[in-house]
This record gives sequence, structure tokens and C-alpha cells, in this order.
Amino acid sequence: MRTTLSLDEDVAKLLNKEIRRNSMSFKQAVNHFLRIGLANSSHPNRKPFTVTPRALGLPPGISYDNVGELLEALESTSEK
Repeated sequence: MRTTLSLDEDVAKLLNKEIRRNSMSFKQAVNHFLRIGLANSSHPNRKPFTVTPRALGLPPGISYDNVGELLEALESTSEK
């Protein structure tokens, strides 16, 4: 497959260094390091992230049913 590839300057320098060190062509080096990076990018053993909900427990006499009343109560407690 033929494609155009734009590399960041630091990546190009590292790639050219590896090309000289290993006597590879540009194509061989790009394919080699992409394979390594892609093979190491999967993390099948990760534990799934879970959230455990907990009750916040509003003060007595306050409910979520009336948002205006709830905001008033919260503002009055923060001003104290």
C-alpha cells in the first residue's frame, strides 16, 4: 500500500538513527516500528473500570424534587 506519511521532527530523527544503525530502508524501518508499537498497544488483561455508586444523603427536609429549593438551601449553608 502506498501512502504519504508526515512525521514529527523528533520522530524522523529517531527513525533515521535506527535506519543507519540497522542498515534498513525507510519502508522497512517504518513497518518494523509500527508493528512493534501496534503489537504492544493492546491491553487485554486490563481490569474494566467500574464505578460504585453511593448515597449522598441530603440533610433532613431537603429533596431533589424541587431544584430551586435545593439550591437555596445549599447557598444558605455555604454562606454560614
